[in-house]
Amino acid sequence: MTERFDPRTLAARLHSLRQAGRQEATDTFALPADLHQAMEAQNLLTAADHISSNAWKVTVSPQGQAVTAPLYPYAKAVSGADIPWYPGLKFETEIAVRLGGDLPVRSGIPYSRAEVVEAISAVYLGAELLVSAVKESGSVSFLLFVADRLGNSGYVLGPEVEKSVVDTAAGTPLKVTHAGRTIYDGPAQHPKGDVLTWLVDYANDGLRPETSLKAGALITTGTLSGAIELTEPGEIDILLGDIRLSFSVSKA
Repeated sequence: MTERFDPRTLAARLHSLRQAGRQEATDTFALPADLHQAMEAQNLLTAADHISSNAWKVTVSPQGQAVTAPLYPYAKAVSGADIPWYPGLKFETEIAVRLGGDLPVRSGIPYSRAEVVEAISAVYLGAELLVSAVKESGSVSFLLFVADRLGNSGYVLGPEVEKSVVDTAAGTPLKVTHAGRTIYDGPAQHPKGDVLTWLVDYANDGLRPETSLKAGALITTGTLSGAIELTEPGEIDILLGDIRLSFSVSKA
């Protein structure tokens, strides 16, 4: 694309595509040139969606740069969570953590994993829903995917679990059923092995906003089941060890 990049134009287009439940190919967009431009567009999209919850996803770009995006719509399973279903919607079982203390941007000695664990006040079983307005998601332009809130399309916070789950989640038996069919049955596996890898990376990112990683923030830490497409609406039931989370995805 030779079109000049404008974060407002990109945010408006992503917003309208999401509202319509549509996707378009990467080569139809003017692309952000760097992470700063991508985050500028993401912030404008967040504003257009009127997102105010202090819940975030964290991951790492192919170049190793830690990035975040807000989780929306955000629901707690105890209140009867119901997330909109769209064609292409994908599902991930995840562990979420709530910070009980601040992790301010630090120069010099990086945060250790133990320091990040110390700042965590609670751990939960959760589920992320994903559908990007970009047909290829982040496989062609990760920066465009960052602008599109990293493809997040909803999050359901389940029951609180023992804090030690951040150390033991990998390898725990995990079974997921959707609309009565088993869609995952095997050990929980995080892409990095350790569910806290990306959060530690983000804590040590000197370019992150000063307002990030404050006490009270909820951060989801990455998939334990891979990303599984949900081909129809229906009830989802997750069993991680003996911890259960159930909710539904319904036609919007």
